[in-house]
Amino acid sequence: MNEQIIQIFLDHPNQYVSGEKLSEALNCSRTAIWKHIQGLKKKGYVFESTPRLGYRMLQIPPEPLNVKQLISMLDTACLGIKIKYVQEVGSTQTLAAELVKKGAEEGTVVIAEQQTEGRGRLGRKWFSPAGTGIWMSLILKPQIPLQFIHQLTLLISVAVCRVLKRMLNIDVGIKWPNDLYVGGKKVCGILLESSAEDERLKHVIAGIGISVNLKQEDIPEELKDKMTSLYVETGEQINREELFVLLFKELEELYHIYLSEGFAPIRILWEALAICLDCPIQVHTHQGTIQGRAYGMDEMGALMITDEEGNEHKIYSGDVSLNLV
Repeated sequence: MNEQIIQIFLDHPNQYVSGEKLSEALNCSRTAIWKHIQGLKKKGYVFESTPRLGYRMLQIPPEPLNVKQLISMLDTACLGIKIKYVQEVGSTQTLAAELVKKGAEEGTVVIAEQQTEGRGRLGRKWFSPAGTGIWMSLILKPQIPLQFIHQLTLLISVAVCRVLKRMLNIDVGIKWPNDLYVGGKKVCGILLESSAEDERLKHVIAGIGISVNLKQEDIPEELKDKMTSLYVETGEQINREELFVLLFKELEELYHIYLSEGFAPIRILWEALAICLDCPIQVHTHQGTIQGRAYGMDEMGALMITDEEGNEHKIYSGDVSLNLV
């Protein structure tokens, strides 16, 4: 019956349809119509109700991800080999960690339509509403020393950046170490969580959040000056299935390069895409705040900075602010 109700409203765009008309068309009571309308609201449909006029459908929820189509399009050897798809979850990171405990193999991916407790770096929350983004966690099990984990963060940021540039032809860049920005606003965040034993990684869970089809009005007021989406920047609805496929392919290719050739090729790519080099920056670290100019990345993945007194620093962890006045 829900599908029939939706079709009636689609046949009467931006018009009120009375409860009486709906009940006659569907041969049920007005109370039943009201209950179905409430159920549709929980699924993301937005209705306006006015006495004597009836109901008007204002908004339909975004199309869910077509997982079958996504799987049929994938041609990777490892990444995406198993996909756990859920409509809603607190955090894909938490669900992926549970799968690891159950023996999930490398390349397993958790994808959610919506996160209610999405996590970002430094304990920040990540806004991830239903049907509008790529909210996923990828399980990796590289045989590398624990101290190299931040290199994977840089690798993933390069992969996402390259895909967005090719697919959408937008001016996107990386803010150290792993945030992607368009027009001075964040469009993607990456979070790595890991487990180690005897100084070697057992596994890494790479969380990737890309704001894809959020409209300007979808973005909370407190985030409008900090956050954007691919839709806002391009004016076009992005095919999420295609974006997933391209992302998995690029990630797998760079991951194989990294495992076979080391960090050097990734370092070159990262520096070419970085927006935080050769400009004034401020870095907040556990040891204090450094102001100066970043001029590159060393062979381990540390950001190299010359401060205002001419001293050089290597930063492995911190929070970067750009465009200081």
